[in-house]
Amino acid sequence: MYKNLTIAAVLGMIAVILGAFGAHALKAKLTPEALESFQTAVRYQFLHVLLLLFVNTFVEFSGKEKNRISYFLIAGILMFSGSIYLIYLLNVPAKAIWFITPLGGVLLIIGWGLLTYNFIKRIIKN
Repeated sequence: MYKNLTIAAVLGMIAVILGAFGAHALKAKLTPEALESFQTAVRYQFLHVLLLLFVNTFVEFSGKEKNRISYFLIAGILMFSGSIYLIYLLNVPAKAIWFITPLGGVLLIIGWGLLTYNFIKRIIKN
């Protein structure tokens, strides 16, 4: 659990840094559309960091449940947001990594699906 919380904290810190960097340093370098894509990556990272914090502090989830959900969310953040950062910060051609962003999105969806499954499982038990 503390490993997942530590990863969430680091990802949250990175999101703040990249959000500020995008708002200030990239504003003059990127087109408005590119800057919006970059900010979308930051926003998705923030939202899923908050979800990671929730999942890993929710006392009714077992360690196994927390880890399973967290692994999908962490991988999803790295692939979804990370691929967008690579495109705009390191000028990696989007055509070279086009498949990583949607795959990251699928992993985020799976994380949400596992969260839903675990809640439904508890509804059925009660």
